[in-house]
Amino acid sequence: MRSFPVTQHDSTAITSVLVANRGEIACRVMATCARMGLRTVAVYSDPDADAPHVRAADTAVALPGSTSAQTYLRGDAVIAAARAAGADAVHPGYGFLSENADFARAVADAGLVWIGPPPAAIDAMGSKVNAKELMAAAGVPVLADLDPASVTAADLPLLIKASAGGGGRGMRIVRDLDELAEQVAAAAREAESAFGDPTVFCEPYIERGHHIEVQVMADAHGRVWAVGERECSIQRRHQKVIEEAPAPLVERIGGDMRERLYAAARTAVTSIGYTGAGTVEFLADGDTGRFFFLETNTRLQVEHPVTELTTGQDLVEWQLRVAGGEALPRSEPVTTGHAIEVRLYAEDPAHDWQPQSGTVSTIDIPADTRFALLDRPGIRVDSGIADGSEISTFYDPMLAKVISWAPERRRAAAMLARALDSARIHGLVTNRDMLVNTLREKRFLSGVTDTGYLDTVGLDTLSAPLAGEDDVQRALVAAALAQSERNRAGARVLGSLPSGWRNLAADYQHKSYLRPDGGEALVRYRRTRDGGVELPDLPGTRLISATPTQVVLADDGVSRRYRVDVDGDRVYVDWPGASVALTRCPRYVDPAAVTRPGSLLAPMPGSVIRVEVAEGERVSAGQPLLRLEAMKMEHTISAPADGVVSVLAVTEGRQLSVGEVLAVITADDESAPAG
Repeated sequence: MRSFPVTQHDSTAITSVLVANRGEIACRVMATCARMGLRTVAVYSDPDADAPHVRAADTAVALPGSTSAQTYLRGDAVIAAARAAGADAVHPGYGFLSENADFARAVADAGLVWIGPPPAAIDAMGSKVNAKELMAAAGVPVLADLDPASVTAADLPLLIKASAGGGGRGMRIVRDLDELAEQVAAAAREAESAFGDPTVFCEPYIERGHHIEVQVMADAHGRVWAVGERECSIQRRHQKVIEEAPAPLVERIGGDMRERLYAAARTAVTSIGYTGAGTVEFLADGDTGRFFFLETNTRLQVEHPVTELTTGQDLVEWQLRVAGGEALPRSEPVTTGHAIEVRLYAEDPAHDWQPQSGTVSTIDIPADTRFALLDRPGIRVDSGIADGSEISTFYDPMLAKVISWAPERRRAAAMLARALDSARIHGLVTNRDMLVNTLREKRFLSGVTDTGYLDTVGLDTLSAPLAGEDDVQRALVAAALAQSERNRAGARVLGSLPSGWRNLAADYQHKSYLRPDGGEALVRYRRTRDGGVELPDLPGTRLISATPTQVVLADDGVSRRYRVDVDGDRVYVDWPGASVALTRCPRYVDPAAVTRPGSLLAPMPGSVIRVEVAEGERVSAGQPLLRLEAMKMEHTISAPADGVVSVLAVTEGRQLSVGEVLAVITADDESAPAG
């Protein structure tokens, strides 16, 4: 077996840390550095010039350019920034250069402290194919590799994976041999785009498996901690959505499963001479508890906060202390209580998880702490987004990680759901409602959450809006009444009179809005002589008070307070338990803004990487028409109905903006002659 010696470190004084990353993880690392009395240096691309992580740092250095390849993936530029700013250490966060062994070597060669594992350990785990061979030799259970060229029907289903990948990019499930070649090619394209390496491999796909991982921390003195396990089985497109510690599966199976997982994780990292923080990931069977090695992430994980809250250990602090040469205590941390983390994304689960881009006008999530441990049950928020932040197409659309800790799991779920449904998030569509529905769903609460959870429960159920039909109607009324108060407050003549006031009874005033489902709604109201408001569309509902930003309505003696915020034509109505985004309809419609019937519009900014059809071709509903690349993921645009491609407006390589016309599909009933 290959030998990986542990590098012994003398004590190293770290005074200033450059964080070679952006967004939430950069802010997270800087928060711990500040608590430890260390100065911080940020790097930033052109789109990130005013990002929160730049403002959080003591010093910031520009990396000219917009894409990751031009900026955060330029190891030479990052090291030059560290030297220019006087940093003596580099923390890579996760993603970007965090698992790049050549970058780790270059950092050390530049005389800087690398806050991560030895380059040899990164090399060993950098290729998933090589990593599985090493783990098998060390006695860690692994799944067999399959050669795509020799796969048979008996091997199905199988999973295609990017050898250098992570985060679900370059992954495909194949259930039909006829799809294998196409899916291998698509996975390779995505892997090349995301990681610069198109190498992919196949392995058996375990239906309804559980994704279990063990957090490890190792020092340069030969001591290795297993710092608790996590379950990350709820995933979309092989990317984690909800993570928790301890793992419900391990709790349910019991016996010696936890001890066997810990032993396998310690063996895995010891065999490659590992130091620092890392995660050993396994795929486990939900019935027997048998588990198989997936990969070792040689960095901090996105989901590390659930381990921090259940063990009371600041993992970033330990990364810094270990990199400085300190030894870990002999006793491993003890797990207490339960923590759950959700990833709040700018994406639309109800529409094939389409990523969103644009401005976050407001983000306000109730929290007890940010980037820190909790000393009592509560909510932690880790975010690199603030009011006015721009979600660009160049980077991952995660807005925040919201984490709860409580003595027991159901309470942690309830607290987290309440924090999310009370949040004010304006500007973009998010997965917030889906997360809340999941946290309250009975199967989730029972702890039976395998990798097929979203399909089992049904995305249509989980992505249903928190606001019901009655809620939407009240929100429409609240929006109209608040708008009326704004108009009155801004009136130059007779502003003291109620809006719509008449000496005699008059017809209803009305305002039009687009509902969340896209339908138009007309809201009617009329001021009464006694100073009240008549609401014909909400019989039994009474107005208690109204200001330009707040409306209180009562039904059968139960009053509810609605907060109303306006951003251009968008109106956001928030109340405890849900929120609604509306659009004010213009009085007059510009004919140039009307889209031709049958038009397919770009759902997100991105580039066209493949055109599957030709103009004039007949297509069927669901048939792929185009493939777009956005946020390093490949997205398929399919025909919405049977018909003919009467217009094909794009070519391969074309850069797109949201709402651009891609094609026009003329339905069969539109092209048929009148009879």
